[in-house]
Amino acid sequence: MLGSLNVQWGLTSEACYKSLSKSASGEVSSFKGWPKLHWFLTDNLTKPHKDWQPPPKVSEDIPAYVEYTQGKDGSTMGVTVTRSSMLCHARTLTVAANYTEGEVMVCVLDFKRELGLWHGILCSVFNGMHVIFVPYSLMKVDPASWMKMVTKYKASVAIVKSRDMHWGLLAQKDHKDINFSALRLLLVADGANPWSLTSCDAFFNAFQSKGLKSDAICPCATSVEGLTVSVRRPGRTSASATGRGILSMLGLSHGVVRVDSENSLTSLTLQDCGQVMPGAVMIVIKVDGLPYLCKTDEVGELCVCAGYTGSNYWGLQGVTSNTFQIQPLNNDGRPIGDKLYVRTGLLGFLGPGGLVFVCGSKEGLMQVSGRRHNTDDIIATVLAVEPMKFIYRGRIAVFSINVLKDERIVIVAEQRPDCSEEESFQWMSRVLQAVDSIHQVGVFCLSLVPHNYLPKTPLGGIHLHETKKRFLEGSLHPANVLMCPHTCVTNLPKPREFKPDVTPSAVHVGNIVQGARMAWAQGRELTSSDEETDNAKKHQFLTEILRWRSQSTPDHILFTMLNSKIQPQLQMTCSQLHKRAERIGCMLMEKGRLNTGDHVALIYPPGIELIAAFYGCLYVGCVPVTIRPPHPQNIATTLPTVKMIVEVSKASAILTSSMVLKLMKSKVCISYLLPFPLTLLIFWG
Repeated sequence: MLGSLNVQWGLTSEACYKSLSKSASGEVSSFKGWPKLHWFLTDNLTKPHKDWQPPPKVSEDIPAYVEYTQGKDGSTMGVTVTRSSMLCHARTLTVAANYTEGEVMVCVLDFKRELGLWHGILCSVFNGMHVIFVPYSLMKVDPASWMKMVTKYKASVAIVKSRDMHWGLLAQKDHKDINFSALRLLLVADGANPWSLTSCDAFFNAFQSKGLKSDAICPCATSVEGLTVSVRRPGRTSASATGRGILSMLGLSHGVVRVDSENSLTSLTLQDCGQVMPGAVMIVIKVDGLPYLCKTDEVGELCVCAGYTGSNYWGLQGVTSNTFQIQPLNNDGRPIGDKLYVRTGLLGFLGPGGLVFVCGSKEGLMQVSGRRHNTDDIIATVLAVEPMKFIYRGRIAVFSINVLKDERIVIVAEQRPDCSEEESFQWMSRVLQAVDSIHQVGVFCLSLVPHNYLPKTPLGGIHLHETKKRFLEGSLHPANVLMCPHTCVTNLPKPREFKPDVTPSAVHVGNIVQGARMAWAQGRELTSSDEETDNAKKHQFLTEILRWRSQSTPDHILFTMLNSKIQPQLQMTCSQLHKRAERIGCMLMEKGRLNTGDHVALIYPPGIELIAAFYGCLYVGCVPVTIRPPHPQNIATTLPTVKMIVEVSKASAILTSSMVLKLMKSKVCISYLLPFPLTLLIFWG
């Protein structure tokens, strides 16, 4: 984006300039995708000459600044805001928030973009306000620092996220010195997030005794394209000033608004994001296809027409017309008026009294099997399944990938280091059940990665697009993975029947008339050799290939087992695997007296012993059944599962290691193993 903007100069401070990586010659290293920049330090500027005059006033329609945003595919785009739009936005926010000269504002947000820029930089200068910025680095050390600043300076305005309110609640030792009696506006920047309601309610209940007024908490809805979409007005106490709705998640997934019971697990409680901004007009249009107006009970994309919105995507005329120049249509396809609207990317509906309700965003929208699901809703469900013992609360990424012509849900989270593999899989199983029961949708993949492994944004959040990119590339390197394609991939193609009476011409006519595929397809057969001799066929089986490799490349290393320090612990060559598999096969035939086709249960942890036992069974014609060993700390749950698999598979023998055998012979396991229907229990390892 910087290259398309033709950026040539970079203004920065001396401290920031010193932190940039430099080459051997002392020049700043060129960043990937950046144009060549001339750096200018703004710390020690000389006073301008007394005769210096600012340049003449330029047109109000030229760009004032460009604010970046990212598309759903991760591409970066720049939204252009003109000078007239910037001034109109500042005036509109001043009216909506009742800003006055001399007020003190505490801002926790990034002042370089969105609300931090609009309120903390532009509105403060427009109204002559005193702004105190609390950096994110300080918030990580002292979560109550912004509340201390509000108390110390008797600030009347604070701009925060629900995350900052949650952190402030946890800092209970600092609550006794907090005083919110002077605070008239607590602007919640992510009020459009459906799950910010919990933080707002808990924060008010905790600090009502500290002077916090109920009409001071004001959620808002914003987007980079539409800027401020709506905001709850401070100081209004009437019944129509605020609103809540308990809606059915099943209804929302079908794009309609349906009221649900309050205590239902499948309901979503929404709070309003205030009224439409002064001087603005809002409509709700269909999410897909042409911009038809939605009915009053339909969920659609919010669009605004105002003098302060963004004007275009810099250098992207095609995408601009589909976002910044929307003309709504009636059901009959005729345009409604001559006004052009801007898509905000927010999904919601208009409630009674002109209140705006937001239940998701297009960026987080996943359309699975014709139904809509929002990533924030899935994350909230994951957090409801006792997350603190297994994962980190703020380190969860949810996205969708295309598999077999439909979107599939993927959940990635950072696992706590003290969480064992068995505990992780039990927790992941509960998450899948919760998502299925609440959202009626299956999860394609649930992946846990080590702590601090997910890519981060500059302010410490999850870099969603980079996480998805690594997942698709196979470079995410998860610690635990639970794949469940059978629960969500329900549109598998059915095998076509061969109809010899259907000629090519009939197929062509059928496609034209009916639009149906009547042809059938068949993949080519895989053959290793054109020869049909026994000598050529013997290398079509794994056992024969292993014997051949043990003679042709005996020292070739097939498997390497790593220890906890990522160092090679054990290796196995072709020759070693062949000899060990032969010994196991011989033992099965002589001591176990097993016959060809008998089932053998292999109870091993993942490792080389399991591989050798697997090939040993194949050597003598037995059918190996691999089973995860019982967990020593959770015998009551894991051992019955092992017993059930052994019974169902009708295993004639068990092949296991010394550690597992010792565990299975312990007193704790005896009661579970008494009715074991086994003919033989063999130890090898």
